[in-house]
Amino acid sequence: MLSEQCYKKIDRELAKYPADQRQSAVMASLAHAQVELGWLSPETMKEIADYIGMPAIAVQEVATFYNMYNLKPIGKHKITVCTNLPCALSGGVKAGEHLKQKLGIDYRDTTDDGEFTLLEGECMGACGDAPVLLVNNHRMCSFMNNDKLDALVEELKK
Repeated sequence: MLSEQCYKKIDRELAKYPADQRQSAVMASLAHAQVELGWLSPETMKEIADYIGMPAIAVQEVATFYNMYNLKPIGKHKITVCTNLPCALSGGVKAGEHLKQKLGIDYRDTTDDGEFTLLEGECMGACGDAPVLLVNNHRMCSFMNNDKLDALVEELKK
């Protein structure tokens, strides 16, 4: 299921830890698999568990604990809007409402074309830059007014 290239990335993560602590690479391994596949199916989690040498349930516990892992198929672009109190008071709620209207979806939905999934997120540690959002867990966008939101959506569509 995972490519040879993905396994090479996992091997680099495993090499960072002693042989008896391979489970320490589970989060990075899940992240590499998710980048490749877009989400983590139960079969993917089992594959990682077998490769690392840990119980499948332990891998699933990690994947379900952290909200950065996608446990079902999502859009090509996952936009997570911080709606925690500081962001909410500084425009996060408005940013989320604008994106809902622009994309024609609600939180936890995906556009019909499969391009966008919109999520609410907890604190992203950038309260002074509110409102903030994450794109695909890797790109943080700050001070997001309606014009910046529109430009972001158009950029991601390309």
